[in-house]
Amino acid sequence: MPQTPDLFVVCKNCGSEVSSYVTECPYCGTRLRKRAPKLEGTELGDRRRSARTRSPRLGKLRAGEIPGIRPDASHRPIAAIVLATACALGTIAMAVFSVVDVGVVGKLHGEWWRVATAPFFYQNLWYAVAVILAIALFGGLLEQRHGPIVVLVLFCVCGMGGIAAAAVLETVPLALGANGAALGLLAAWAVRPALELRQGGDPDADLIGAAVIALVILLMPLVATEASPTAGAVGLILGLLAGIPLARR
Repeated sequence: MPQTPDLFVVCKNCGSEVSSYVTECPYCGTRLRKRAPKLEGTELGDRRRSARTRSPRLGKLRAGEIPGIRPDASHRPIAAIVLATACALGTIAMAVFSVVDVGVVGKLHGEWWRVATAPFFYQNLWYAVAVILAIALFGGLLEQRHGPIVVLVLFCVCGMGGIAAAAVLETVPLALGANGAALGLLAAWAVRPALELRQGGDPDADLIGAAVIALVILLMPLVATEASPTAGAVGLILGLLAGIPLARR
């Protein structure tokens, strides 16, 4: 344990008691020492070192981060990422499978499991890229607002519901891919900023960009025969209907 220095010393010139932490006598100006003693062994020094030890240190800020606040991992769009990844893996798997193995080709004749598998597989690469990006983007935005369950339910209702509608309504059904799910998620997201714009507000959303993406997916049947226009239209309508109660939450 270091010794605590004396609080007062006597000036050799004038005989006055002065603090031991000064270098010159305040009464006569005589030089007492070259430098004041260190405080490392004193109670004050101990408190200062303890405060430095306990004080929190923030790590390096990430992009878009507010100082002192870390992003909440629970807000990451897990469901949207999982669905987009599943569709990407389905695109790769089409090197092994064919449309007749996993999609709707002609009347189902009781094989309704195809309605569940068809949204995850793609033959045309551009069709796959457009749909997967829309699912990741608008599914992620919806998940940040309403949580993962809403995204999963909308994907099933709009994507698989669109495929089922194509199987029932089209004369010679041919449906593969989740164009209905992508349009449904986009539509459900767009209802809220569209209502804000109608009410005279200034929504912080790019509705023009969303409309362009929706138009591209709607026109995909022109370049990808497996992209059912019926599935896309039904998914879009179901998404709009679901977006109205979601926008009021």
